[in-house]
Amino acid sequence: MSDQNEGSGSAEAGYRLLGRIIDVRREELPALLWCWLYIFAVLSSYYIMRPIRDEMGVAGGVNNLQWLFTGTLVGMLLVNLPFAWLVKNLPRSRFIPLTYRFFATNIVLFAVALHFADPEQTIWIGRVFFIWVSVYNLFVVSIFWQLNVDLFSPEQGKRLFGFIAAGATIGAIVGAAVTASLARHVSPIVLLLGAAVLLELAVFAVSRLSRLSPTLHRQPAAAATEERPIGGGVLSGITRAFSSPYLLNVSLFLLLFAITSTVLYFQQAGIVSQSFTDRGAQTAFFASVDVLVNTLTLVIQLFLTGRILLWLGVALALAFLPALTIVGFGALAAAPTLSAIATFQVLRRAGDYAIARPTREVLFTVVPREDRYKAKSFIDTFVYRLGDQVGAWGVSIFRWFGAGAAELALIAIPIALLWLLNALWLGRRQEKMAEAFPETVAASGARQPATRDHAR
Repeated sequence: MSDQNEGSGSAEAGYRLLGRIIDVRREELPALLWCWLYIFAVLSSYYIMRPIRDEMGVAGGVNNLQWLFTGTLVGMLLVNLPFAWLVKNLPRSRFIPLTYRFFATNIVLFAVALHFADPEQTIWIGRVFFIWVSVYNLFVVSIFWQLNVDLFSPEQGKRLFGFIAAGATIGAIVGAAVTASLARHVSPIVLLLGAAVLLELAVFAVSRLSRLSPTLHRQPAAAATEERPIGGGVLSGITRAFSSPYLLNVSLFLLLFAITSTVLYFQQAGIVSQSFTDRGAQTAFFASVDVLVNTLTLVIQLFLTGRILLWLGVALALAFLPALTIVGFGALAAAPTLSAIATFQVLRRAGDYAIARPTREVLFTVVPREDRYKAKSFIDTFVYRLGDQVGAWGVSIFRWFGAGAAELALIAIPIALLWLLNALWLGRRQEKMAEAFPETVAASGARQPATRDHAR
């Protein structure tokens, strides 16, 4: 009896401590912690494989990288179709584990192929692996957030998504540290097998979340609906992403974000290559930026994101990153220096991970369930990579005409301004759609599908 009292006392102390950091309800706590383990496992798995992917991409020839990115875009479209079929025919408690186990099986197959491959075959396996990991990254993270926007209400999303995203940041740090410390001592095959095991841990977390889903609802009918096949058409995710004005603007938000990110990436590469001639110094600079980004992101996610969303609302929180981007590109246009690019990158990436990404996920809490899985998957993966392609080719074209870092920054400012207007419209539209939910639904977290008119 004393052990039980001690256990309940520890749980109560943990709940009170967490309550000082974020606004969490007692019944939400188990789901919150399983979400943390889920995204920690997924991001650790990816960041274990990311350095292996990058090394294989370079080994396959730097001049081939643009084709690898194009292959990734095609791969995104192809993977969305069988996933949409699973969503149509199976409940989420089945199609999510099946998807993750498919990717885990792929990881094992790559490990086996690398074990038996000769040096020439390894180059081609590396090229395929580069494309596959680039697809894997966005897809497995998108599925995680698909489940979250299905589990939590709009009101819960505002309070909890920032803190949940902190689990992703910690997973990224741990996964990268594992590969950095072991890469010189163990075969990449061992690291790949470890990444596959982490996906199985994510599947276990999904099963626990499926069992906990009814505890987030006070309307049993809503919880029962969530474990039925969603139905609909295989192509409905694609058609809805373009036929619904709301989802079309969500797509535009992500497209403009990706374009500006790619422009900034190319500017960073150019400025860093001019500032450092030593490759080791360049690597140290990038590592320092990553450390600052992850540290700032984690602090904001743990202590501020939920409060920012509640204080500012979805519209202003969503507009923060476009506004910051306008200021940052303005500074680069005036002074395209190493300190300017470093400051801009740290603030922008931290603002994306800690504020923009959790807020963007809240946008999907007010759309029908079919859109939360099918349209969201298409937007998070294909539309995002499409933005990369538009940004990369756009920079190449403007550079061909002689544009330098300052000129590229000036070109990016009106793109960011359009993005800002888009963010304000989206945020206000989401808030109106959230108000259409019954007050009891918003308070309890029970979910009712939005109508087609709502989604518009």
